[in-house]
Amino acid sequence: MPGYEMSEPQLRCVLPFEAVPAEVPLLRKAAAKQLSRWGVSAVTDETELLVTELATNVFKHVGEGASATLILERRGEVLRLEVHDKSQVLPMSRTAACDEECGRGLHLLAALAANWGTVLTAAGKSVWCEIPIAPGRTCRRIERAVEALERYRERGGAIGPWGRRREMALEESAIELIADLLHWTAARGHEPDDVLDLAQMHYEAEADAA
Repeated sequence: MPGYEMSEPQLRCVLPFEAVPAEVPLLRKAAAKQLSRWGVSAVTDETELLVTELATNVFKHVGEGASATLILERRGEVLRLEVHDKSQVLPMSRTAACDEECGRGLHLLAALAANWGTVLTAAGKSVWCEIPIAPGRTCRRIERAVEALERYRERGGAIGPWGRRREMALEESAIELIADLLHWTAARGHEPDDVLDLAQMHYEAEADAA
């Protein structure tokens, strides 16, 4: 995966890549290294996840082996990610006519990014998103998990302030939520064990890249 930085390397990094699965971990590592140089490692987890989805969408929807470019820009307290490819077909969110995978990346962008969009260019299109940078912020994925568990637990009463009892309540909620999701998965004709295996593989891949 060749790469080069533009005239302001402290603000902008350009990473051309070939849309194949083997390039994705290389892009994640390159992005994490650049964030470390800029002193914004607090958003590494979110950035790596978004880079994974943006790059994966290129070889899923444009074609494996397609030429593309990842651009990272730090604009003050905002980190902007752009992926450029040569297709002018704009991505669309999942609708009733879409399959299981259709639109997944767009929903993830909407969940993690403060803002995102698509732009047609002379050579194709760009899909971009922006992440706010704040000192000392925690991983947004962990924050979202806690928020989801708190909402899920509300049906059984308030969880209460932070402490051991709250931790135990969140753990119980996590187990119940996972069990409910497995029931939902089985009802749709999928194997719960397969879903757990895929989730574990996704988690381990992200942990290894961290």
